[in-house]
Amino acid sequence: MAKGLIWATAEDLARNRGRVLSLYCQILRSINSPKLPLTFAARLAKKAEVRAIFLLASEETSLHNIEDLIDTAEYSLSLLRKGEIPKYIQ
Repeated sequence: MAKGLIWATAEDLARNRGRVLSLYCQILRSINSPKLPLTFAARLAKKAEVRAIFLLASEETSLHNIEDLIDTAEYSLSLLRKGEIPKYIQ
């Protein structure tokens, strides 16, 4: 359970660190899957997109936003494992 009510405490951030790093590594590995119809340049672009998302998310301190980011990462990973490319709304 979270210690902070709205904002994440250091303990909350430490608790999620392993899970987030694991999701990050799994997504980067899944982008290399031969199931995905991507060229080498497209794979590099998708990896850069993932890095940018996780870099910006690393500064997030709202508990609800952190949970949403983890849920989104898990959903994207499930799509990648099926051989589909997640579409991000910009």
